[in-house]
This record gives sequence, structure tokens and C-alpha cells, in this order.
Amino acid sequence: MDERLICERFPRASRYHPEWVLAGVSGAANPLWMTEWLAEGLPLRPGMRVLDLGCGRALSSIFLRKEFGVQVWAADLWFDAAENLQRIRDAGAEDGVVPVQADARSLPFETDFFDAIVAIDSFFYYGTDDLYLNYLARFVNPGGHIGIAGAGLMQEMDGPLPEHLREWWTADLWCLHSAAWWRRHWARTGIMSVEVADTLPDGWRLWLEWLRLIAPDNVAEIRAVERDGGRHLGYVRVVGRRRPETQLTDPVVSVPARYARKPLLRGG
Repeated sequence: MDERLICERFPRASRYHPEWVLAGVSGAANPLWMTEWLAEGLPLRPGMRVLDLGCGRALSSIFLRKEFGVQVWAADLWFDAAENLQRIRDAGAEDGVVPVQADARSLPFETDFFDAIVAIDSFFYYGTDDLYLNYLARFVNPGGHIGIAGAGLMQEMDGPLPEHLREWWTADLWCLHSAAWWRRHWARTGIMSVEVADTLPDGWRLWLEWLRLIAPDNVAEIRAVERDGGRHLGYVRVVGRRRPETQLTDPVVSVPARYARKPLLRGG
């Protein structure tokens, strides 16, 4: 038996063939591990409508359909929807997973359409914007849930970057944040009641195991995670429920033209 990616912590994910998982790699976290972990904090029921935002190659979407019987819209900007459709068909999930190529900031859905929204190892690309939660929350019905899981920090790094991370760290990695940061980021808006904000015990070891399997030549990141030993790097999970009593602000999509000619200069 091929024992790659068998993990006692994630029994559901361990049933999936490693070649199938590896063929669908789209990031530095195992999407099935992250989805199984996130699902533990979500009240998923068969028939629910779920948006899998930033789904990559749709492995998380297929997993949600197979394991929980939910209807999934698999949305991603970078990965081709036609390719994802073929993967969905081959997995026998076409009856419950719809691939969509879409920008997270310009989603083609009706308000209050979803029962839950999930984002696996992608939310930090777009969700740190102070205005984004107000935009996204309109697509989940009042009382519905939004959940994210993926790479993050154990605590915020407000001082100098630790020496052992400098070889790997680039400016864009400052989008990574801690569970406490995400809790505050969501809770202060009044839009969400944050129900879960935590880290995965020994998540850094799983990060390292995944990297060694999918990107053994990525020496800089492997060395950084290994030397860090969980002091700063790991996996973060946040789950919130949309508060029905909070009124969302409508986004500005256009401003009416009201031009009237006026004198340019005084006395002109």
C-alpha cells in the first residue's frame, strides 16, 4: 500500500489516492487536510450550498461533495474552469460541483445565495482588505458561515524579521497573519460572530511533510519551516457566522455623471 499522505489526524483525507492529490497540487498546504480540519468547525449538511473560494484545482471542492454531500461552487481566478470540470467529472462529482473562473473581488453570484463559504489556503491573497468582509458576507445568507484555513503565523511579528526566516521571506508574505489577528479583523466589523480562531497543533510538521513531498527542491522554504519549528509558522483556522442583525453596506459600483460647465478662473 502506498502510505504517502496517510495521516492519523485526517482519516477522511487519508482515503484519497496520493497520486490524485499530488496531481492537483496548487499551493503550499495539503487541500484535503485543510478542508477536513476546517469542516470540523462548520455545520455542514447534505444539500447545503457552499462556495469554495480560491479552490485551486478543485480538490477541496470534490472532497466537500464526497464527504459531506453539499453542493459546491468551485471558484478560482488562476486555474482553468474547463480543467477543473474534467477533474470533477473524473471524480464522479459533476452532480454536485460547479467550476467557476472568477475573481474573488468580482463574484458572479446573487446575494444570500450560499449557506457557507470556505477558503482553503487562499484567503490571505484578498481577505486582508478592510472592506472585503463586507463585500463577501453578502453572498452568504444571514446566519450562514464563512471559514478559512491555511498557512499563517502563530503570533504577529511586529519587530525585526527573525534571522532564520530571512532567506525565504519575501515582501508578499506579510499577508500571512495569526488567528488572533483574523479574529480581530472580522469581529471589529460587527459582521461576523467569530466562533473559531485557532491553530493546528504541530501544523508546522505537516507543512514540512507536504513541502518535502511536493517541492523537495524548494530548499529555502523547507529550511525556514524546519528551523522555525512552529515558533512563528503554522496553519491557522477561522470560522465565523454572519450576524443577521448587522446591516451590510452596499458596494459602490458606479457614480452617476452630473457634469455641469462652470467658469474655470475667477472673473473669467
